[in-house]
Amino acid sequence: MTSKEKIIHRGKTTLLIEAEAIQNLVMQIDENFYKVVDCLNKSKGRIIVTGIGKSGVIGMKIVATMNSTGTPSVFMHAADAIHGDLGIIQKNDSVICISKSGNSPEIKALIPFLKKEKNLLIGMTADTKSFLATNSDLKLITPIKKEACPNNLAPTTSTSVQLAMGDALSMCLLELNEFEAKDFAKYHPGGSLGKMLFQTTKDLITSHPPPVVDLMDSVKKVITEITSKRLGATAVVNKNKIIGIITDGDIRRMLETYESINKLIASEIMTKNPVKIKHDILATDAIKLMNNKNINHLIVTENSIFIGIINILDFTKEGIS
Repeated sequence: MTSKEKIIHRGKTTLLIEAEAIQNLVMQIDENFYKVVDCLNKSKGRIIVTGIGKSGVIGMKIVATMNSTGTPSVFMHAADAIHGDLGIIQKNDSVICISKSGNSPEIKALIPFLKKEKNLLIGMTADTKSFLATNSDLKLITPIKKEACPNNLAPTTSTSVQLAMGDALSMCLLELNEFEAKDFAKYHPGGSLGKMLFQTTKDLITSHPPPVVDLMDSVKKVITEITSKRLGATAVVNKNKIIGIITDGDIRRMLETYESINKLIASEIMTKNPVKIKHDILATDAIKLMNNKNINHLIVTENSIFIGIINILDFTKEGIS
């Protein structure tokens, strides 16, 4: 087998081993899993997730997922816990302890203190007979046949199933909390995700004042307005009421249709009844509308008053598609 073939084979084998383990994990979503979710949902405190090594890293990711989906959670490193960080845990908090073996020295040292304070202890482990499993109030068993590591040593399959189990818990709690997109938006104001959840059509308006001509204005004035405002279009109004839109495309079609344009006015080349959208509509919904109608411009209104035009390129600049 060539070097290239070995690499491709190892990559595929890794994914297949981990995929099989996650598929088998479905069998662990049972009555016991329900009890864990039910207890966490009814808890009056936070969820404290603890672990060490790679399991600790997975614990941090689980905490991040829970916090972003409405379940207050805190990560506590198992080694640091017995050196002062136990103060993180409050009276009504529940603790999820993650350990593949369930027998690591740090976990064994930590559990007696958790039991003493009578916090609900949920053990996530691959070994049903481990110290963690036998001393937990509730268990989340994450069994694996082998690690994807060729030497069966590096945590790969085991961390994959731990992460998957954490996602399953988080999504169940999300559903029980009736956590919706508007709630999700509160915790994700930044980046492209924040733009998807927050940015409205009004936020995309960059031209002030907006491009606008009267229905009786000359073609020269129309072209000047479109050029100066650099949006590729202008609204056409009659007594402050929007009656049409003229785009670069309309100008090109005009030049193809008429031999002389000196006497033409805006009303003769405009597109009537342009598509309008309210100022507070999400930008993601606006781009869907434009794609569905196969148009490149939208008239934006606020309280039925024209406030601007957005070009499809405005969405591209903001990373919205």
